[in-house]
Amino acid sequence: MTHNFLSNKKLLFDRWAMSYDWLFPSVIYLAIHKRLLEYVDLPEQGNVLDLGCGTGRLLERLATQFPNLWGTGLDLSSNMLQVARLSNRHHPRLIFVEGKAESLPFGEGQFDAVFNTISFLHYLEPQQVLSEVARVLAPGGRFYLVDITTKKETESQQLPISSLGIKLYSPKQRELLASSTGLLCLSHHYLLGPVLLTIFAKPTY
Repeated sequence: MTHNFLSNKKLLFDRWAMSYDWLFPSVIYLAIHKRLLEYVDLPEQGNVLDLGCGTGRLLERLATQFPNLWGTGLDLSSNMLQVARLSNRHHPRLIFVEGKAESLPFGEGQFDAVFNTISFLHYLEPQQVLSEVARVLAPGGRFYLVDITTKKETESQQLPISSLGIKLYSPKQRELLASSTGLLCLSHHYLLGPVLLTIFAKPTY
């Protein structure tokens, strides 16, 4: 099931790739990114990871705002990554690799911050994704989770948008999922309508 689920997601985003930055959602993402950047705190020469980076727009904006930043974008869609590489104005500071959020091809403690924007709702194994985020974060590193939220507290809200649906999580559900991987919730911030930023930190001890 997991293999078929990922294959279907990859096919969907591969088809969207060439027109993705011209679609209506890209306008919304621009507004979300601008508001997200108001809350981002990075070391002088931070090394960051963007999970579900798509065409690389968030990393491009981060690299512009933080001129000493180094960043890696990871995505399941090879076509999305092709677009990201072609429009990469910050090479070699930014690189893009293909891979799964559930099994990150990076070492422990490699990144000062991890970003995930409107991607978490797609994950079939959210607990595993958070475990991987905690693993690759350096002690004291931040995880910036941006996604549509729900007010339902008992269980995640499943929407019939794909063959297996997408899942939305309340602020409390985000905290509980992350706490089991050792990530501490620092704050929540609504960026645009129901789009919520939750900032987590990996303890230094």
